[in-house]
Amino acid sequence: MHHRRIILIASLLACGLTFSGCSTFDPTEWFNTKKPLVGDRKAVFPEGVPGVPQGVPADLVQGYQPPVEPVPEPRPVPARPKPKPQPKQAAAPRAAPPPAQSEQVFPDPPPRR
Repeated sequence: MHHRRIILIASLLACGLTFSGCSTFDPTEWFNTKKPLVGDRKAVFPEGVPGVPQGVPADLVQGYQPPVEPVPEPRPVPARPKPKPQPKQAAAPRAAPPPAQSEQVFPDPPPRR
């Protein structure tokens, strides 16, 4: 029993020292059978991506003062001619007031057969 424990500890230490020499411990590298592509590698945009500024944006720098935009001068509004007055129409004659509740006239009932 005592010998098994010593052998186990010794084998774990040996494996640990062996794997510590690896740059990365990635078991998939052991089975990687792909070959790298042939040809020269060149930067696609050696001077940087067009349209994208390099470095830290100016508005993130400490002490940044936004540029002052000039205030546009108000343009004079041309005077509009006054609209012509509409001709007034005569008022429509008033309708007769509805009959009062006591003056209501009910139609005759239909004749019986």
